[in-house]
Amino acid sequence: MAQETGTTARIYRGMRPEQRKADRRARLVEAALELFTTAGYHGTRIEQLCTHAGVSTRNFYEEFANKEALLLSLHNDINAVALHHVVGALRTLPDSADAPERIGTLLEVFMADITADPRRPRLAYVEAVGVSPAMERQHQRWVAEWSTLIESEATRAAQRGQAPVRDYHLIATALVGAVTGLLREWQAAERPLPPAEVTATMRHLMVAAITVP
Repeated sequence: MAQETGTTARIYRGMRPEQRKADRRARLVEAALELFTTAGYHGTRIEQLCTHAGVSTRNFYEEFANKEALLLSLHNDINAVALHHVVGALRTLPDSADAPERIGTLLEVFMADITADPRRPRLAYVEAVGVSPAMERQHQRWVAEWSTLIESEATRAAQRGQAPVRDYHLIATALVGAVTGLLREWQAAERPLPPAEVTATMRHLMVAAITVP
């Protein structure tokens, strides 16, 4: 009986403590994504996040040190999930895929992921910009991550005779900035263009930047 009582005590509303903890964190992240992109990061208080998520402030501080930590976590997750999907898609391509096909796949998967929820590009490329030195360091780290991926694709194309042999580091960094700028304009537009049109523009720009002598 003691063991049964202990088990019952650990389960509340059908969830174990670790499940409840994960559920609270997920609700806080969703609340942040909503409020940071409507009221704005600076216009959102922790109390509002807790009310929106249906958790206590004590629960909030069990998950995050402060509001900035929640923003950092959300910004990091948006990039990490997108990168995971892109890398996974590139790995499924046949070895015969040429540079335009690989670049097209990279951009199509990235855009499908990032624009599936218009709040994601707004948070990543507008609300998170300039918030703090820690946020800027994280932003630069992700610029480097995406630049490295693009640079590796350009180097691969060059090794196969599909692009000039040259140092692609600055080109890759510039392309990340161009994609970021396009997404910022896309989400800010009163009537955003279909994501497919933005993707086509990005593809034209990236293929030319990598393959044109």
